Amino acid sequence: MALASPVKVGLGSIAFAIFWVLAVCSAVPFLPVGRTEGSLLGGMLMVIFQVITADQAYDAIDLQILGLLFGTMVVSVYLERADMFKYLGKLLSWKSRGAKDLICRVCLISAISSAFFTNDTSCVVLTEFVLKIARQHNLPPHPFLLALASSANIGSAATPIGNPQNLVIAVQSKISFRHFLKGILPAMIMGVIVNALLLLCMYWKLLSIEKDEEDAAVELLAEEEVNSHRFSPATMSHFKSFNSPEWNSRWEVVAVQSSPGMSVPMGQVENLRNRSIPSANEIQGVPSGTLESARNSNAPKEAANDVSSQVKEETIPSKGVASLDRLRDVLSGLSSEGKDNLTTRWKKILWKSGVYLVTIGMLIALLLDLNMSWTAITAALALMVLDFRDVRTSLEKVSYSLLVFFCGMFITVEGFNKTGIPSTLWDFMEPYSKIDHVSGIAILAIVILVMSNLASNVPTVLFLGARVAASAAAVSAADEKKAWLILAWVSTVAGNLSLLGSAANIIVCEQARRAPQLEYNLSFWSHLKFGVPSTLIVTAIGLTLIR
Repeated sequence: MALASPVKVGLGSIAFAIFWVLAVCSAVPFLPVGRTEGSLLGGMLMVIFQVITADQAYDAIDLQILGLLFGTMVVSVYLERADMFKYLGKLLSWKSRGAKDLICRVCLISAISSAFFTNDTSCVVLTEFVLKIARQHNLPPHPFLLALASSANIGSAATPIGNPQNLVIAVQSKISFRHFLKGILPAMIMGVIVNALLLLCMYWKLLSIEKDEEDAAVELLAEEEVNSHRFSPATMSHFKSFNSPEWNSRWEVVAVQSSPGMSVPMGQVENLRNRSIPSANEIQGVPSGTLESARNSNAPKEAANDVSSQVKEETIPSKGVASLDRLRDVLSGLSSEGKDNLTTRWKKILWKSGVYLVTIGMLIALLLDLNMSWTAITAALALMVLDFRDVRTSLEKVSYSLLVFFCGMFITVEGFNKTGIPSTLWDFMEPYSKIDHVSGIAILAIVILVMSNLASNVPTVLFLGARVAASAAAVSAADEKKAWLILAWVSTVAGNLSLLGSAANIIVCEQARRAPQLEYNLSFWSHLKFGVPSTLIVTAIGLTLIR
């Protein structure tokens, strides 16, 4: 495609530059509007500058990708409600054998969860678990945070639903879920292993630190329990009357619980209650003269005890039947409450099982090569119906800003393509990026790697996808499929190069910085120190295994 007119090229470049600054950099001091507004502004400028028409802008929005993205987000919301990620977090510390075992588990679990539930979701829910594990073992958190973010990116490359750029590739290339998984799975497995080995080598000394005393861990856990416990001052805000029905019921329950088998007679239970707390009526029933004489005279303590025992003996027969009825009511209330709790527990178990079955059914349907977008939407709708209540609270957790961001990005990228600049640059690189040569694959990988870190991975896929596939199709149909898979692999693993390389890295950094009582700041340079060698080595090894 030849370059457009100079005016269109200039205006289109300005619109794309504004999109890049606002969407990729995400925080600009003079216009801190964020990624979503930046993508919409870029798309709007493409239309205002007449780089593309309004109809072309609407046609650029890919509804299949948006539908697939929406469906997977809804499924992830319900899986989180069903405690799926809580169970994954527990697996991190279950029968742990030390720090090195823990970091391998973080790599494995984050990779698997990201492949099926997207890398962003996995990083959001697992970051706090990782921080807690590092704190419990008295270890620095940054090796574990690096393991979570880098393995999440690597694992997400294996499936079309692992990350947004794979969604774009799966829809545009029409590669089925099964073939996509089969083509990249070997590279993903080896990439996770190599990534874990690099972490162990770079942080071996830190991970070899053992606790000096076992009491340190006990004190740490106790401190965490105290900090996480929420006291309720409302229970102490008003003091109940000693003769209120609530206090009577509590005394009776305590007396029953202290006598196993209900072997204590009811008279003794009532006698215990009356000996502990006399009622107001009993005190009022005593002649005032008797109380005054006992209070003011120098009579011995036996006289006061006689008065007290006389009062209690007179009131016991009149309250025996009432206490028996009250105790029966308390026991029946406890029984009904236990049945209600048991019913609620079984309903929750059945609901969780339904969520897991629907998710497994969605994955099976994807493996059977059914339409990915409609499969995800159908699974999301099934979970909404299974919930048997208003879905507003669940739908509020869907990232609609991400969907709007994609709409603006589709329009912006389409407008920039109309300028002819991407095609001209690709025409220059294409002779050196042939898929049927090792050198060509290496140059293509470098181009994808650099563009993914400069322009972000999703715009890179939108720019290069069709062009790389067309170049490879001239060689063979098998090479066309391989070109799409190489694009998916390199653009995803490229996110590990720097802290700003992928959204998953930023999520881990922000979640760790804002975690209550566990906050940790993962710096740009500490990530870069590990990210550069890991990205280069894992990318190179994966390229040899993609089929």
